[in-house]
Parts: sequence; C-alpha cells; structure tokens
Amino acid sequence: MTISPVGNQLFPPNERVRELAAELHAEVADAPIISPHGHVDPRLLADNIPFHDPAELFLTHDHYVTRLLHASGVSLSDLGLDADCVVDPREAWRILAVNWHRFAGTASGYWLSHELSSLFDVDEELSAETADRIYDRIASALGKPDFRPRALFDRFRIDVLATTDDPLDDLAPHARLAADPAFRGRVLPTFRPDAYLDPEAPGFSDRVGRLLSTTSKPTTFDGYLEALQERREYFIDHGAVSTDHGVVEPFTAELDRATAEQLFRAAMAGTADSSATRLFRGHMLFQMARMSVSDGLVMTVHPGVYRNHHRPTFERFGPDTGHDIPVRTEYTRNLHALLNAFGTSPSFHLVLFAVDETVYSREIAPLAGFYPSVFIGAPWWFLDAPDAIQRWRSAVTETAGFYRSSGFIDDTRAFLSIPARHDAARRSDAVFLARLVAEERVSLPTARRIARDLVDTIPREVFKL
Repeated sequence: MTISPVGNQLFPPNERVRELAAELHAEVADAPIISPHGHVDPRLLADNIPFHDPAELFLTHDHYVTRLLHASGVSLSDLGLDADCVVDPREAWRILAVNWHRFAGTASGYWLSHELSSLFDVDEELSAETADRIYDRIASALGKPDFRPRALFDRFRIDVLATTDDPLDDLAPHARLAADPAFRGRVLPTFRPDAYLDPEAPGFSDRVGRLLSTTSKPTTFDGYLEALQERREYFIDHGAVSTDHGVVEPFTAELDRATAEQLFRAAMAGTADSSATRLFRGHMLFQMARMSVSDGLVMTVHPGVYRNHHRPTFERFGPDTGHDIPVRTEYTRNLHALLNAFGTSPSFHLVLFAVDETVYSREIAPLAGFYPSVFIGAPWWFLDAPDAIQRWRSAVTETAGFYRSSGFIDDTRAFLSIPARHDAARRSDAVFLARLVAEERVSLPTARRIARDLVDTIPREVFKL
C-alpha cells in the first residue's frame, strides 16, 4: 500500500464541493505560516543543530504519537522517553512502523504521512518490512544542509513562530535570533506564568521567591504584582505579543487589596486551603487581564486539561508524555468578573480555547459575538484534527462568523509537523467554505477573501502582529 500524494486529501467526495474546495485551498496553499502559539524550543533555531535521527524527529518528542503507542501496550522506555535508559533509535522507529496501522484515521497518522511524503518523498506506508528502508532514507536526508532547522524554517515559509517560555527565562535564544541578519522570520517568546500564579503548583513559593529576588521586589502582594509586570515588560522588549494561561478552570475573581494580601501570605506559607487557593488563582487571572489591558499583551486561555493524570508515568517520565486528559470547561460564569471589568476595553484581546467541544456553541461563540475583546481560539489539542475542525466551524460560525476567530494555532513541539497541521486546517476551512458556496449561502469571491484572511489578516489582527 502506498501513501497518497497530498493532492485532494481531506476534500469531500461531492464533485461540486470538491472542486470548490480545491479552488479555495489553492488561494492559500502557499501562503506564509503564522504560528502565534506553539512549543518549539527556540534553541532549535538559534543553534541550528542537525536533527539526530528519525526517531527523535517523528517519535520521541511527539506525545500525540507516544500516547497511542503506550495505549497499545508499548513501554515509553522503549520509545526513548526514559532519560536513564539508552534506546537504539532504529528500534524505537521499528516499533512505530509495526504499529503504523493503529494510526489510521487519526490526526497523527495524517500529519506523519504528510511529512513523510512532502519532505522525504516516501511513497510507501510504514510497516515491519519498510521500517529500515524508510529510516535510512530519512537519516540520509537529515545529514544534508537543507534539512537543518533554519533551512526547514525557510522551506516551510514560516513568517511568525511563537514559543512558550517561563517568566524568568533570559530569552537569550530569542535575542540571538533577533540579532542575526542571516535569519529571516520572527521567533517570539510567550509569557507563561501558570506555575507562579497557582499556590498548588509544585514549588510555588520557591518560584515566587526567585521572581521577587530577580526583580528586587518585597515579599508582599504589591511587590509580587510589580515583579510579574516587570517580567512581562522584559518579554515585550524581546518581542512577545501574548501571554498563555493553561488553567484547569478559567475562574476569575476581583478581590480587595487586603484580602489579596492575606491570601498571598497564606499561599507563600503553604497554609492556604483549597477554597483560598482557588480564590487566589481566580484573582491572579483577573490581574493578568488587568495587566494585558495596560501593556497590550494578548491574553490566551487554554483551560480544561487534567495534567499528568497518571502519577507513576509523571514521576518516571515527567510532564508532556501523553497522559493529560480533558475535563469539562465553563466560561460564562467563570469569566463574569473579568469581562465585566475589561470586556469592552479597546486594547484588550482575550482568546478563549477549549478541549470541551460543548463550550464552543454554548459559551465561547456567544461571548465573542458580544464582547469586542473576546476571540474564539482555534480547535486545540485533541480537537485540531480535520473532522473536529469541521465541527468547530459549524459550532461557532453561525453565531460569531469567521472574523471573531483567532486563525489556526498549531500548538506543537513537533517542528516538522507545523506545515502539515496548517495545511490540514486550510483544507478543512476550504471544505467548510466550499459547502457554503455550493449551498449559495456565501458568494465565491467572499469565500476567497475569507480563506485568505483566515491564514493572514485574522491572526495578525488578533495577535497584534
């Protein structure tokens, strides 16, 4: 069995809609990639070191892939995720090849097939028989200059790539890239303060202590806020345009200064109970919005994920190893305090994501359809697959239209998958628009404009690029 060329993949069988989808996709197929939220390590591009091997490139760092293999009985150690265990990358690759059929119909299977075909001209499917042959082909290509990270960055036509960074990161790789005249494109840091805002996060008081020490601020709530603001300004000076908040619950609350000071002292002492920590988290999410109104950073909220669900896996292999599981999300009541205070502030942009599909039509689209500050985040994480993107468009468009959405977000550590993910989103949007044209609900010229705006104008406006 062979891997089909990208061609008309993801387009529907209906001939008229298929033709329209192909025409609309052609409008944006070669458009530059704007990636305003992701997790690629900036050192990859700053150092421009060649990729080691096919397993590292496609397997080891992609928890979409490793989680499904683990569910099929494969040990994460055998995939190279155990730092104390040396694994032959060819053997790890063979495991992927033997289990390739398990990825049929998944977004991961589509992305990997797209990468193998478009980057390495692989026209046969992975299997036990083809594993070594395909491994050798990829390994040979990785030794060439045009497969180094910077060359691929140019080949992918990436215009903007945002990373995700700790508030105390010195952002040295970003500074090196910005100062390098040979590097084209923008690699922007993103302020991710979760571990400094949640008293229940491991090492919270130690982290906040380092934050206060680094910024020479007193151990008071006012000093804490000033320290966070100073680090935000540092990020802005290094090109940041947004903040990222990966909360479980997007609860917000406005507190008076005395109550906030009391909760802060309890949090630092480790004596705050669950009710107090929830209230403190809610107030700090409110404070992050207040700061965004002031400094202009776009505020993105990624809620609803129970992180590190399997404790033994977390303790052995660490975070981001495939066992983060979605939970329900509620926005309307949780954001009431924040939106009443800042929802109509002209300079405030708030992008709301979800992995709970029910919240899109029930809450996010209606909120974005009223509040000028609210934008609908693209399908995220478990929902960034072709069918889910179609469901998402159907859920939000009739209420809020296309122009209250954020543009596609790839949200990935897997650098080589970025063009595959963006192309899948562009194809899915082309199919959705084609159906509207075929049903005479949108004119073809308008559909062409929307297709172009979804990959350029909209993300640039939402993320202030």
